[in-house]
Amino acid sequence: QVQLVESGGELVQAGESLRLSCVASGSIFFRISDMGWYRQVPGKQRELVAAMAAGGSTNYADSVKGRFTISRDNAKNTVYLQMNGLKPEDTAVYYCNLDLSRRQTGLVYWGQGTQVTVSS
Repeated sequence: QVQLVESGGELVQAGESLRLSCVASGSIFFRISDMGWYRQVPGKQRELVAAMAAGGSTNYADSVKGRFTISRDNAKNTVYLQMNGLKPEDTAVYYCNLDLSRRQTGLVYWGQGTQVTVSS
């Protein structure tokens, strides 16, 4: 089965940077998959942070535009989230998402999440 494993989350100070990684193992369709990073805090819905379609187009939440950058390395089946200028409100569990629903309805995968904590 496809497995998504996030890493890189940790405790950092406000204003610092962090890079999250997500490795999609067992996914021969990574190259044609839409990839995304979501985050969730207690009491709130999981929200899209950044996404990159298979074709390379990107989309960002307004709250992270100009600070976060999503990228992917198809040779390594890995998607990254570079987070600069972190703010306390960025504190959340960040989840990696692999989405093939444009080709097969409902075919999505989620990672286990990695905790990002930004102290003030």
